[in-house]
Amino acid sequence: MPDAAHLFISDLHLDASAPAAVEQFLQFLSAEAARARSLYILGDLFEAWVGDDDEEPARQRVCEALMRLTRGGVPCFVVRGNRDFLFGAGFEARTGCQLLPDPLLATFGEQQIFVSHGDVLCTDDHSYQELRSIVRNPQWQGRFLALPLAARRIVADAARAGSKAHTQNVQRAIMDVNPQAVVTAFRVSGTRLMIHGHTHRPGIFQHDVDGELGTRIVLGDWYEQGSVLIYRDGDHYELRTLKR
Repeated sequence: MPDAAHLFISDLHLDASAPAAVEQFLQFLSAEAARARSLYILGDLFEAWVGDDDEEPARQRVCEALMRLTRGGVPCFVVRGNRDFLFGAGFEARTGCQLLPDPLLATFGEQQIFVSHGDVLCTDDHSYQELRSIVRNPQWQGRFLALPLAARRIVADAARAGSKAHTQNVQRAIMDVNPQAVVTAFRVSGTRLMIHGHTHRPGIFQHDVDGELGTRIVLGDWYEQGSVLIYRDGDHYELRTLKR
């Protein structure tokens, strides 16, 4: 992978139950990411994150590797996803990463890019959007984080089971982005390039935005193989699959 690129990844869902994905990510950090200008992680780095005090061994290994990357001079920026929306200052301290709002406008040279985890664009999935508004509420998060760690893990396991059932029962199209929400995001932000994850449907898609072309790049998940967007100033990009 050529040097001097900005790298974008998302939906790694790292967990001790999937050691191959963890090892691939650690290798990625020590090789491709170590040569990058910056690394952007657009949500769902972990399968679950129940608080910054969770030092489960697999997650701790990942945090330590991120700290090595950032201490080595590669800035790493993280957007919270629907699995790790509880990232806080403790996560930043453990990794050297900087948490960013979602969505955000990122500037590279003269190019502005709409960057997001992507779930805010899935407006047809009403039950998910309702749940999202609840768990992103600071008061709800405060009550949850006040629970003992063991209790939070039990709740997270139940939530994962519920999410799996929801995914199986809801039509595939409903869980994808809403085309009008995408066009609205382009229109309001004034950008014509968008990068997001969440849907696990990697690809490069074109949208008509008031007669102009808007490009939407969707990052892939890391369940079976890695996925990375290589972006260089000047609007040069490549969406690449990393074989395992």
